[in-house]
Amino acid sequence: MTIEILRYVGALLLVLALIGAAGIAARKWGVPGVTKSVEQKRLAVVETLMIGPRQRLFIVRRDNVEHLIFTGPDGACLVENGIASAGRNGVA
Repeated sequence: MTIEILRYVGALLLVLALIGAAGIAARKWGVPGVTKSVEQKRLAVVETLMIGPRQRLFIVRRDNVEHLIFTGPDGACLVENGIASAGRNGVA
């Protein structure tokens, strides 16, 4: 009885590990027609900051140019655009 339970738990852990590995692989290399790999993405949310309970600031990067956006209950507003991106590797 305990051997069967251990076998079922082991099989469940194996299946969960395979699902996790498939998710990591899909995120890294992309799934054709569904997602692009991390290196090929042009758009990213760099940072967010909560200003109030329903107000938030976003720094969004597109093609190494960053934009500061304010969002609230009434919509979104572009605060500043054309900010040169420092990039992840320190490359401007």
